Amino acid sequence: MLKNYFKIAWRNLLRNKVRTTIHILGLSLGIAICFLIFNIVWHAYSFDNFHPDKDRIYRITTMNDYGDMKYQYPAAPGPLGEVIADELVGVELAGRLYTLPETHASIPSTDRNFGRKNYIAFADQGFFQVFPRKWLAGSPEDALSEPNQVVISERSAQVYFPNEDYAQILGKEMRYVDSDTIYATISGIVEDYEENTDIVFQDFISFPTIKRYEKEDWYGLHSWNNINSSSQLFLKTADGYTESDIQKGLTAISEKHYEEEEGETTFGLEPLSELHFSSGLLDETGTSKALIKGLLIVGGIILILACLNFINLETAQAINRAKEVGIRKTLGGDRSQLVLQFLSETYLMVIFSVLVGLVFADLILKSFQSYLPSGFSIPYLAGFNLAFLFIFSLLLTLISGFYPATVLANYRPQRALKGEKEGVGRFSFGVFLRKNLTVLQFTASLIFLVMVLVINSQMKYINSQPVGFDKDAVVYAYLPFMAGYEKASLLRDRVRQLNYVEGASLGGDAISSAGIWTSDVRVPNDTSEVEFFTQVKNVDSAFVSVNGVQLLAGRNLSNQDNEVLVNERFLKEAGISNPQQIIGTSIDFRTDPQLVVGVMRDFNSRSLKEEIMPMIFFQQPDYFNVISIKLSDGINLAAAMTGLRDAFSTIYPFEEVDYLFLDEQIQKFYEEDMRIQTILSFASILAILISGMGLFGLSSFTISQRMKEISLRKILGASLGQILGLISKEYVILTGVSFGLAAYPTYWMAQQVLESYAYRISMPYFQFVLGGLVLLSLCLIIVGTHAWVAARTNPAEILKDE
Repeated sequence: MLKNYFKIAWRNLLRNKVRTTIHILGLSLGIAICFLIFNIVWHAYSFDNFHPDKDRIYRITTMNDYGDMKYQYPAAPGPLGEVIADELVGVELAGRLYTLPETHASIPSTDRNFGRKNYIAFADQGFFQVFPRKWLAGSPEDALSEPNQVVISERSAQVYFPNEDYAQILGKEMRYVDSDTIYATISGIVEDYEENTDIVFQDFISFPTIKRYEKEDWYGLHSWNNINSSSQLFLKTADGYTESDIQKGLTAISEKHYEEEEGETTFGLEPLSELHFSSGLLDETGTSKALIKGLLIVGGIILILACLNFINLETAQAINRAKEVGIRKTLGGDRSQLVLQFLSETYLMVIFSVLVGLVFADLILKSFQSYLPSGFSIPYLAGFNLAFLFIFSLLLTLISGFYPATVLANYRPQRALKGEKEGVGRFSFGVFLRKNLTVLQFTASLIFLVMVLVINSQMKYINSQPVGFDKDAVVYAYLPFMAGYEKASLLRDRVRQLNYVEGASLGGDAISSAGIWTSDVRVPNDTSEVEFFTQVKNVDSAFVSVNGVQLLAGRNLSNQDNEVLVNERFLKEAGISNPQQIIGTSIDFRTDPQLVVGVMRDFNSRSLKEEIMPMIFFQQPDYFNVISIKLSDGINLAAAMTGLRDAFSTIYPFEEVDYLFLDEQIQKFYEEDMRIQTILSFASILAILISGMGLFGLSSFTISQRMKEISLRKILGASLGQILGLISKEYVILTGVSFGLAAYPTYWMAQQVLESYAYRISMPYFQFVLGGLVLLSLCLIIVGTHAWVAARTNPAEILKDE
């Protein structure tokens, strides 16, 4: 019986090639998108879910609340790691990690250098208890118990000591250069994680080494008030203790150690499952949950559109199979058999759609690879993917095919065999449903289209806005960490001698970056004192000229340590209207009073999503980490980059350099917005394509059903324009209803997007009208084409049998 069902289904698919093609293309696009999104979500949520008792592992976070300004850091102060085991009840294990970016690694015995690595950190024994690993050599009990010990991963061992036995590597010495030179003996080798993880570190220097070198102050581990993102603290709760129990204990600790501090500092718990979606251990931005939710919504809408297409077209064409249903019922077929017959046809189309969808998924994956996580791929034959496709195809068959199958199975045989249409002259639920499904398709397509137009307008506005400094032809590079001011100044002087360089400046960061340094400041104003939060930048005296920033009052920085510049917003916060008024004023900033010598015009040091903050510019040469270089116009960029790299390698022969263009880095502020725009553009194309295919099939069928009416109207004198208008009127009305339904949801979503920018366009209502006109034009082209063909048909050919 089942074989017979599929044989008949196959014949029906071949008999109706246009209908079958539309269904398979529509469903395959929906399947491809859902399959790809399923793998993206699966990949994102697969990180660090393999650790034992993962549901009981948390990372400590710190929140500073200054009223209007709140800052949350994925970090913990150093002293908390020392007292947490004694002062917090319910903690089974606690592990400390202090990340060391850009740390130079070498082997002193052979003088082999491995350059700077990002995968080196200080760790204590508790860390390997919270996150246990397989030990290939050494013992977890004492591997990190003493100063100057280091545990390395299998991958590091193969790089440092290729082809050597792990047991022979124990006891060998490594040299690490960070703020100081650290010699550490290899005390253990652990296996690398093969699963997806954010704990990617490969060299773990023992935490007691910090005390041996008396570097607690340097690393910011000495004070409860120092919150450094490198300082990480993980804990594993004991059985029977909930997250709220631990949170109460953390609140008590913060109240104890911050009772006399201004503002409010509290600690929080971040579940291990959220680590991948937070700021990473290497200080990179985590995967956006909002983007993942958006992908799920987009995938769901695209799939729903494909299913609506199927239902709409199948119910419209059901009348053509009425006689088939009548014969089957007359020959003894019951309703359940008919439903199974029509569901088998749907299932066969879904199977073909899955195969085509996998091809589409691979094409989409290759086209959008740069938007996906590094190293992401689809394991097509993995168990979870095969299970997904099997279950998904069954659900899709039921969702898409059940209603059309029920409609077909409910035809009454005596009327079907006579060729009578059910419900003539009465309300037709089928017609009502088809119109509403068409409206829903148009509505979804319109929302996608208008949102693309709105985001595009906002991005054009952002790119056209002046940022207050010269971002063109400026490159910058990060200097080796703590390599010293002497070498940095030598590099600056050497770069200035190049004939294609207009100027060079040293600082703590580029003029515009995602990083931020903040501090509180107190400014005298008449008889009172104003205190507020300000952004801080460490710059030299060339900062103003290299970056093209304008001074409004006063002078530039000299070589005095206690001089600062401020910006216009600083004056506003201090309640000062005249820039000259603050020149020569002493303000309380950091530990010593600072003299204000100049006022800068406001500029955007961060994304235009944020308003300009009050800013202080001061000099601290020992902490210069970046060199910024202004290039001349009309130069050979390739040759210039080669010259700049040569200058860098002359001063830092063992370091690699990557010069970054400032304007390109500024564009990265809006990477997620550009991704959203690209995804929505792609989704709108798919939505319009699916809706267009459905409209093509539906209009073709409905017009074919009205051919006799059209022929009679032509005989009675109706013109071509009148016939086109008659047929198109219905679809114009449907498009208008869709516009009305889409207007408010689109307005609300556009408003949410625009409000995320401090600098934004007003609501672009014209884009709403433009989107509606585009959709209406597409609708009229599709329907008008069919109507024109129908209107040009000879009436005699249609009415010759009447």
